[in-house]
Amino acid sequence: MPVMRMETMHIVMAIPAHHKWKVYQMDVKSMFLNGVLKEEVYVAQLLGYKVEGQEDKVYRSRKSLYGLKQAPHASYNMIDAYLLDNGFEKCCGEPTLYIKESDGKILIVVLYVDDLTFIGTDNFLIVDFKKVMKNEFEMIDLGLLRYFLGIEVKQTENGIFISQAKYVAEILERFKMQNNKYAPTPTIMGLKLSKEYCSDNANLTLYKSMIDSMMYLTATRPNIMYAVSLVSRFMETPKETHWQATKRILRYDNGTKKYGILYKATSDFRLFGYTDNDWARSVDDKRST
Repeated sequence: MPVMRMETMHIVMAIPAHHKWKVYQMDVKSMFLNGVLKEEVYVAQLLGYKVEGQEDKVYRSRKSLYGLKQAPHASYNMIDAYLLDNGFEKCCGEPTLYIKESDGKILIVVLYVDDLTFIGTDNFLIVDFKKVMKNEFEMIDLGLLRYFLGIEVKQTENGIFISQAKYVAEILERFKMQNNKYAPTPTIMGLKLSKEYCSDNANLTLYKSMIDSMMYLTATRPNIMYAVSLVSRFMETPKETHWQATKRILRYDNGTKKYGILYKATSDFRLFGYTDNDWARSVDDKRST
């Protein structure tokens, strides 16, 4: 089943913010129970519901069930087919993004498992889309997009602001660091790490879990991207030095919970890019970043 990339999410936020459009969300109720299976799937008779004299027989499942590995794909195919049959075109580079143009009006829909996020240039187009989807599927209208994939979304006249303050709090509580002293920066200036440190080995499972958590946090926190990339290079055999560097990033996050990305509503839509080179900085192999 195709899964939306984070880059798509950023674009879907940036475009409506620039044009001062609103982003809406709908949820498909019992989505995994509605997908029609293409494969042959058989289910044994449940205990207490066996047909007397035919205990050796099984049922064939025509529709998906919770727990079936085919369920997400069957559900995606169902909505995908419906959107394509109703005038939407699928983006060739992003199979979860659909666009419909009608009389100069545009409707953009992003599908993520059982969530539909959509943007329209015309209110009548949005209302009609909601009505059609409710008639075809059992759906819940969640109104303006406020929470998506663990990301908090605030839509104002100044633009769209995304952050993960709640997610940061959950990470801090999971690793029991909510009361630790804040760090002013993600890493110390000029930090160099090596896999050849003589310090004790760190807890491998805990180390990987903390980095995995912070990698998802980079979706709205590009300011920790370099630091997380640096410590993630030592996930095979982390040392105590790497563990302390990783905890510093989380202490920095603790003091900057409300940081995020603001997509401004502005007429100046130029794209600026910034880059830096770190030549032969790696202590172990002299590679550049």
